This record gives sequence, C-alpha cells and structure tokens, in this order.
Amino acid sequence: MKKNIQIAIDGPAGAGKSTIAKIVAEKLSYTYIDTGAMYRALTLKALKEHIDLENAESVTNLLKETIIALKPSERGQLVFLDGQDVSKEIRSNEVTGNVSRVACHASMRKIMVEHQREMAEHGGVVMDGRDIGTAVLPNAELKIYMSATVAERARRRFEDNKQRGIESSIEKLKEEIALRDKLDSEREASPLVQAPDAIYLDTTDLSIQQAADEILKLVSERMA
Repeated sequence: MKKNIQIAIDGPAGAGKSTIAKIVAEKLSYTYIDTGAMYRALTLKALKEHIDLENAESVTNLLKETIIALKPSERGQLVFLDGQDVSKEIRSNEVTGNVSRVACHASMRKIMVEHQREMAEHGGVVMDGRDIGTAVLPNAELKIYMSATVAERARRRFEDNKQRGIESSIEKLKEEIALRDKLDSEREASPLVQAPDAIYLDTTDLSIQQAADEILKLVSERMA
C-alpha cells in the first residue's frame, strides 16, 4: 500500500472544501494546507497597508516581505501573518470581498505556489484551493473538484459567519459568491477550472461527514 500521497481539493467559494479537507487530513494523519487562508492573509496585510490591490507589482513586492505560516493547534489550524495570529481577522467580510482582487496576480501567485509546493513536497498532505490540481500539485495522486449550488454555498457561509459573530445576509452572500465565481473562473492567472483528471463531487445534498467519507473511499482506492 502506498503511503503519503498528495490530495488536491479544488472548487468555488463555500463548497465546503476547507472543512471537509480538515476532516480527511485528520482521519489520515496528514497535514492540512489551506491555501485560501494564505491569500487571505496577504489580502489582510494589503488592506492594512493601503496597498493598491489592482497593482500586481505592489502586491507581489508585499508578499516578498511577508511571512505566512500555518500551524496546527487544538482549535484547528491557525494562520500567522508576520508572527501574529490572524486566523479570525482573515475571515472578515472586507477580506472576503477583496481576496479575489489580490489572488489574480500571476507574479504574486508564482511565489505563493512555490511556497505551497515546498509544504507538500514529501506528500502526506491534503491541500485545498482554486488551482491545486491544475497548477500547484499537477501530479497529485488524487484530485477532487468539489462544488455545490450558489444557494447552498450562501447558506453555509451565512451559518459560518453567524458562528463567527459576523453579520451577513443570504441575498448579499449569493451575490458575492456568484461574483467570486466569475472572478476566479475568468482570471488569466490559474483560473478556477476542474483538472481533466479530477473527480467531481457535488456536496449540495451531502453532509460534511458524508462528503469526507466519499473522499476517504477514493483515497483507499488510490492507495491500494
């Protein structure tokens, strides 16, 4: 049986990737890498320093002088930005609404992808994002493209925000998610697309655990 494979999970915002990836990683005793959190951390810093989010050079230079670290804890994975825990701050509505504007820059993504590949170099990782199977880990042994309807993704984001104490409305979330889908799918640098060898998983009618179980079945098949 092969051990320590790379598992790439891609899909649009609100599909449940992060939550499900964490469960899969924990079950397999793998390392979970939330690439979206890394882009969110950079977005947070760019907003705080009033960087022009549309300027690729400015955003890229900002990343070069930024340290983003993902660390496991009893409270789940924590995100550190230049040594400070920003796990909660990166989930704010302001960051959520601007992360696609930061993530679209090819020069910045090139550096970020290098960091992500280094983190996954030895396998035994579950990595989720928008371009993991297509750009970051093109040779991953298992690729999943996870999605759900816009309405269901908005409902999930609403519930998640409520638990975090963030006010939001379902209708506004639907609009934001639809716009995020458009921006992520149409950007020139590593657009959101399903890798040809990825397995499509619709989570609209699945519970978090059911979706995780589906992936774990696929892992068993690949490792056999």
